Amino acid sequence: MRQSIFNPWAWRDPSALAGGYTQTTPSAAGPDGPAGTHDGPDAPGPGTPVDLVGYHVQANDGRIGTIDEASDDADAGYLVVDTGPWILGQKVLLPAGTVERVDHLDRVVHVDRTRQEIKDVPPYDPESANPEYRDRVGRYYTDRHLPPRERHPG
Repeated sequence: MRQSIFNPWAWRDPSALAGGYTQTTPSAAGPDGPAGTHDGPDAPGPGTPVDLVGYHVQANDGRIGTIDEASDDADAGYLVVDTGPWILGQKVLLPAGTVERVDHLDRVVHVDRTRQEIKDVPPYDPESANPEYRDRVGRYYTDRHLPPRERHPG
């Protein structure tokens, strides 16, 4: 069994931040009916930079909040999520490596963690966002990272 190398601060799929869509022109009849009749926002096209602030964040077992701040820096990516009433208005820091996928049409970021794992993360304090805190958060998520199951023939 190979050991997985997990960098919590690196985006798994950087193309998710820039659309990553193969369709660059609207279809004549999209999933919502005739062209131009859906009420949601348009998805960004390939290569379009995306600001994730305001997107909802969905854990494996439910919604956790809304993105308040985001960074797409190489090997330093993160999301600051305002949890609202769920954790009494507390904000949490989610490293970019926890992002499983981004749904731009519904403006939802899906992370591969449970609500409890996110609730148990070291508390976020923008005044103390120093390298030591970042290392502690990185270790917390790395220790809980479950690599995808390897497929065995049979």
